[in-house]
Amino acid sequence: MLPPALRMRRSEDFTRTVRRGARAGRATLVVHGRLSARGSGVRVGFVVSKAVGGAVVRNAVRRRLRGLVMEHVDTVPQGADVVVRALPAAAHADYATLGADFRSALAASMQRAVKQTAEIS
Repeated sequence: MLPPALRMRRSEDFTRTVRRGARAGRATLVVHGRLSARGSGVRVGFVVSKAVGGAVVRNAVRRRLRGLVMEHVDTVPQGADVVVRALPAAAHADYATLGADFRSALAASMQRAVKQTAEIS
């Protein structure tokens, strides 16, 4: 389970991150990242739709994604909002594949988010 400080809760935050953030897609997931002006702390949200599978499968995928986030939260810049959207292929992917896709997509998304923030400033 994610600590409360890391959780993204409000739908407005999800929407803002998905629509205005930098996106990086891989075979099993898509990572949306956005650097915000709110300062410190990283917030993470998950989107696992019914297209991924039934409730048991969706919850298993979400648990695996939470574990990956906890392993890599220290690589995310402070003040970042991250939304991880699972694709249907995530239901059948092993942990190593999911982890490789997550690391790659997170790095690409954060790189683009930093670039977007620099262009705006």
